[in-house]
Amino acid sequence: MNFFERRKILKEVNYLDLIPVRMMESETLESGRVDVLLPRFKHPVLKKTLQPHWKPEHIRIHLDESGSLIWNSIDGLLSVRELCLFVEDVYPEKFTDPEETIKRVTQFLSLLYQERYISFRQIMKEEHAQ
Repeated sequence: MNFFERRKILKEVNYLDLIPVRMMESETLESGRVDVLLPRFKHPVLKKTLQPHWKPEHIRIHLDESGSLIWNSIDGLLSVRELCLFVEDVYPEKFTDPEETIKRVTQFLSLLYQERYISFRQIMKEEHAQ
């Protein structure tokens, strides 16, 4: 599915009703923070021929405390709205204004989506329907 088809689906749906789904592996560190593991090469042939043996297989994307909480909460069942409420419950002192919480969470999820670290269940259903 190309960019324009995905964008059309996203325009027809309220962003808060979307259900995010992780597309990348991750690792939780001892500190509780999360590293998203971005593969250096996705294609098996490229991976075998171009991956240096002394370098790790993945590039680590370090998330902060709030990002780690959101990432760990993405289970493919909670909507963006439910994630916002969860973040407000966990960090009531940090996220006091509901509108600000929605703005920050949706910006973070939009960035993850643009980088293809996550997708949304509604888009994935459309891809499988075609």
